[in-house]
Amino acid sequence: MSQGSPGDWAPLDPTPGPPAPPNPFVHELHLSRLQRVKFCLLGALLAPIRVLLAFIVLFLLWPFAWLQVAGLTEEQLQEPITGWRKTVCHHGVLGLSRLLFFLLGFLRIRVRGQRASRLQAPVLVAAPHSTFFDPIVLLPCDLPKVVSRAENLSVPVIGALLRFNQAILVSRHDPASRRRVVEEVRRRATSGGKWPQDTTSWAWRGPGVLKVLWLTASQPCSIVDVEFLPVYRPSPEESRDPTLYANNVQRVMAQALGIPATECEFVESLPVIVVGRLKVALEPQLWELGKVLRKAGLSPGCVDAGTEPGRSRRISQEEFAKQLQLSDSQTVAGAFSYFQQDADGLVDFRDVALALAALSGGRSLEELTRLAFELFAEEPKEQAKEQAKGPGRLLYKDGFSTILHLLLGSPRPAARTLHAELCQAGARQGLSLCEFQDFSLHHPLHGKLFSTYLRPSQTPPASSPGSTTALANGTVQTPKQKGD
Repeated sequence: MSQGSPGDWAPLDPTPGPPAPPNPFVHELHLSRLQRVKFCLLGALLAPIRVLLAFIVLFLLWPFAWLQVAGLTEEQLQEPITGWRKTVCHHGVLGLSRLLFFLLGFLRIRVRGQRASRLQAPVLVAAPHSTFFDPIVLLPCDLPKVVSRAENLSVPVIGALLRFNQAILVSRHDPASRRRVVEEVRRRATSGGKWPQDTTSWAWRGPGVLKVLWLTASQPCSIVDVEFLPVYRPSPEESRDPTLYANNVQRVMAQALGIPATECEFVESLPVIVVGRLKVALEPQLWELGKVLRKAGLSPGCVDAGTEPGRSRRISQEEFAKQLQLSDSQTVAGAFSYFQQDADGLVDFRDVALALAALSGGRSLEELTRLAFELFAEEPKEQAKEQAKGPGRLLYKDGFSTILHLLLGSPRPAARTLHAELCQAGARQGLSLCEFQDFSLHHPLHGKLFSTYLRPSQTPPASSPGSTTALANGTVQTPKQKGD
C-alpha cells in the first residue's frame, strides 16, 4: 500500500446505541406506568451498587496504565511498547476493563465473523459513536490504539488510560491538528504490522453522562453484539478518490446495520452535513462557546448586550472581556476566538449579542429569529426601493450568512448561496422578516433544524445500550476530507 493511496477496510458491528439526532432512526421506549415503576425500583437497587463497584475498578486501572508509560521519554512513546510492560499492563487493563463493563450490566459480548489481522487491516473505524460506553467494542479487538480528543487527557484516570493506550490525540480548536492526526494514522497504518490496529469513530451528541450511566446500570442485563465484516478493498477508482472510498465503506457499514448513511463533508476544518438546501455543522461552535462561558460561571442571559439594531459595533478582546465581565485571560481568549475577527483583531458585537441570546434559552424561537433579523437587517438599497415600494428593512446575504453561521454553524459561502436561491422568488435582493421567519420557523425541514440546534434539550434522546451500532475494521490511509 503506497502512502498516497487509501488501503483496505473491513467493517464490523457492535452495540450500544444508534445514531443520536439529527439521524431520525432513534428507537423510542414505550413503557406502561407499571413497567416504569418496576424499572425505577430496580434502578434504585441496582444502579448505586453497580456504579460504586465500577468506579472502584476504574481507579484500580490507573496503576496499570501509569506503570506502562512511567519513565519513558516522548521519543520512546513514538514506538509500540514491548516487553514486560506490554505483557503485564496490557493484560491487567484488558481484564479490569472487562470486569468494569460486567459490573455495569454488560454481561455478555457476542462476536460474529472473523477479525482481520493487523497486516490485513491496521485501522478500525466505528460508527456511530453514540455514548461513552461504546469503547466496550475495544475488548474483543484486544485494546487497539484509539483516536481521541486532546481535552480528554485532563480527565482523571481517563487521561492515564489514553497515555497507556498511546492514543492519537486531536484538538477540535486547532485546524492543523487534523492534518497531524492524518499523518500519524498513515505512519502507523503503513508500519507493516508493527503497531496494533488503530480505532477511529464518528461522533454525535446524545444524553448526558450521568443519565446514560444511571439508565444503563438500571438494566438487569445488557448484551453487546459485535460482527466483523469482510475486508473492504478499494477499487482503482476508489484508490484515486479517497472521499469516494470512505463514502462506499460507510454505505457498507450502514447496510450491515439496516440504517441509511448520512452525508458528511469537511468545509475547511468544519465537519458539516447537508440538510435540504442547507449545510450545517455537526457540532456548532455555539455549543462549545456555551460550555466555556458556563464553566467560567457566566450566565449568558445576564449580559447586557447594548447593541443597536442594524449597526455594526466593533470591539476588541479587552472590551469583550469587560462587557461579559470575564477576568480569566485564558477564558477570555478562548471565548473571543469563537467569533470572526477582522484585520485589526476586532469582532462585531452583534455576533456576540446573538450568540448570548441563543445560549440564554430565555427567548422563544420566534423571538430569537426576530432579534437576529433586527440585529442584521438593513435599510433597502436603492435598487430594491425602485423595485418594490416600502419593503421595510431587509436581510441581505452577509447578515443572513452570519446568522446561520452563528446559530447552526453553516459555512458562510454555503449560506450565501442559499440566500440567493431564497431571493430568486422575489424581486428584492434581501429577505423580509416574514420571509426569514417562514424559512427558519415554518419550513418543514429547515424549521425542525433550527428547533433541534437551538433547543437541544428537547430533542429525542439516544436509545439505551441494547440496540445496534456499527464499527469497521480495516487497513486505511485516512481519506482526504473535502477542502483539504
